[in-house]
Amino acid sequence: MVPDPVRLFHITAIDNLAHICKANALLSKSAGVARGIAYQNIAHAGAQGACVGKMVPNPPGGTMHEYVPFYFAPRSPMLSAIHNRRVNNCSLLQGDILHFETTVPQVAVLGRGIVFYDRNATLMFSNAYTDLNLLSTTVDWNLLTEHPCLDGYCKYFQNRPAEPKYVDRMEKRQAEFLVRDHVPLASFSKIGVINQATADKVAVILAAAGIKLAVEVKTDWYFLGQ
Repeated sequence: MVPDPVRLFHITAIDNLAHICKANALLSKSAGVARGIAYQNIAHAGAQGACVGKMVPNPPGGTMHEYVPFYFAPRSPMLSAIHNRRVNNCSLLQGDILHFETTVPQVAVLGRGIVFYDRNATLMFSNAYTDLNLLSTTVDWNLLTEHPCLDGYCKYFQNRPAEPKYVDRMEKRQAEFLVRDHVPLASFSKIGVINQATADKVAVILAAAGIKLAVEVKTDWYFLGQ
């Protein structure tokens, strides 16, 4: 079933939050570099390398690094990789990671270039779309929302090569929605965190920057043995 509205999630390190608040927006990789911001990287080096040169459909055009990336579900395979220490040169724990939540309608009204993919966008065989009318049929919502669920999304995402239905489930769980250049913080509904201690820390950073954005403990967005 397609969520209504379709929710979007962006993960980043809490160490990046002060920079994000100063910009009053989530910035694309290229926009951050142009401003001289040294964000804490949490992505696989291979994925980052793929994004540098991979072009998106024209229009809107440009490379993937010119876009802010979102997943369609929290508790992502990327967060699992961080949690299980499978990201080279990343010593962060999942408790150091924040989720920014927004929706497709909230970013669509910005009028920026958008493009979405039916699976991990860095893959050579991922398919790109720019028509939001196709969103309900190109993303595999049955897999993303299959029971058992945590906050509306399937608890499991691992591939099962012996079962055709799940042979590429992880790639499809990482379907992406990209927004050109930046997304203002006013477009977000909340920041989700792992526990109250982190929520308190985030609240202090937001207050110091004069940013009013809800912070909520979202344990189902993390790997806590559920």
